[in-house]
Amino acid sequence: MIKKQYIFDNPKNVKLLIKALYVCCIILFAMDLVIHRHIYHPWEELIGYYAFYGCISCVVLVLIAREMRKVVMRDENYYDVTNINVNSIEKKAKKETQDNKRESDRIDTNKRRKN
Repeated sequence: MIKKQYIFDNPKNVKLLIKALYVCCIILFAMDLVIHRHIYHPWEELIGYYAFYGCISCVVLVLIAREMRKVVMRDENYYDVTNINVNSIEKKAKKETQDNKRESDRIDTNKRRKN
């Protein structure tokens, strides 16, 4: 059987992507020196301010997510089916099906009586 090869399974492609991202970062940083910005706050004049701000923001988001993980995370077997009595679920579903059938039969009988 032939295993499908994805583009990032090859380490050469990963290195190429990382180099391309570095080049993009350098170009954007160089453009920061050339492009005139309409600033609203004095600290926006600093060279590389937006790169620094983006980096710090990303780090803060990761740190917040790590702390949120402690609150939101569930046990490993939270959705494990073995903790649920399968027989009782099947009985409950069967009972609901029978109840629904009785209800529809009752409605049909009432409609026939009215006609």
